[in-house]
Amino acid sequence: MRRYLVVGNQTLRSARLLRELRTLNASGPCSFHIVVPAANPHVHAFWTEGEAHAVAQERLDEAILHLAENGIAATGDVGDANPIDAVTDTLQHAEFDSVIVSTLPPGLSRWIHQDLPRRIERKVALPVRHVITPFGDMRPEGRRELQGSTR
Repeated sequence: MRRYLVVGNQTLRSARLLRELRTLNASGPCSFHIVVPAANPHVHAFWTEGEAHAVAQERLDEAILHLAENGIAATGDVGDANPIDAVTDTLQHAEFDSVIVSTLPPGLSRWIHQDLPRRIERKVALPVRHVITPFGDMRPEGRRELQGSTR
């Protein structure tokens, strides 16, 4: 069975990521584990670590439910605020065949700007798939959140 580690945040409930996971699921037995970095939630200017963790936990819970509603079983954890540390911490506790990095589109994604998919690949020596969610592919509540944070 192939094991995939999915790292994402605002894009975890996107149609684009769902299509990718469905394709992998259809190609043979596999499992998915999601890690959501407990990063600055961009909901307001000031935030605490507890608030960041709560937002990440909510996104994780919603993503696992969304995938289950679409026939895909997944587990998950909230990870370190730094996505690379979140991935490496998770890899210390379980083995995976590949990492899937789910990001916003270029221009909106800090992770693309930081070259996160390639940096993760170099750090963990596993294949990394980069799933870019077009802005229009995000759920309406995700678009509203992004639009509110760019003001």
